[in-house]
Amino acid sequence: MSMIHKIVGLGVIIVAAIVGISLYLSPDDIKGCSTPGDGHCQKANAIIVVSGGDTDARTDEAIKLYKDGWASTVIMSGAAADKSGPSNARQMYKRAVENNIPSDALITEEASETTKQNAIEVNKILTKRGFKRVILVTSGYHMRRTLLEFQAQLTDITVVAHPVSQDKHWSGIWWLTPWGWWLAIGELVKIAVFAVGGSH
Repeated sequence: MSMIHKIVGLGVIIVAAIVGISLYLSPDDIKGCSTPGDGHCQKANAIIVVSGGDTDARTDEAIKLYKDGWASTVIMSGAAADKSGPSNARQMYKRAVENNIPSDALITEEASETTKQNAIEVNKILTKRGFKRVILVTSGYHMRRTLLEFQAQLTDITVVAHPVSQDKHWSGIWWLTPWGWWLAIGELVKIAVFAVGGSH
């Protein structure tokens, strides 16, 4: 095999790996749904947004979904990054209210410090309210692991994944930066840990 063929083959493998990682880490169950409708595009009882990474971008996506009519309730989950200040959930709540989301449509969960705890604490809220279908919002790199954690806890609830398409940490060209690879590989490792019974 000539050197050119080897280089082309390696390039194909790299491109396939990048595409595969992107699709795996960032499932989007309502991709192609411009508005709520039937089938996989149907409305949910609530939109769940978890803090971390670019929390503002995650919150803004949840706000957009609410304004587009995807659900009548937004649940904001996350403890304080700085214990001396307000929780992430409270900051998300403030941002939503400033963007004209009615306060009675918002629920905050301020205890969770990990993705698994997000799922556990939010499940308590959903169970109490009898919600059966939710849309889960987080960053693209974080979407698969968050979905796995929530599906493990929300066994009787349909969890619909919807990642933020782009934030300050992640975009469609994540593979062009060392930070993008760091996030991607880090998430794949954490997913492997989850698969063998661990969590984060």
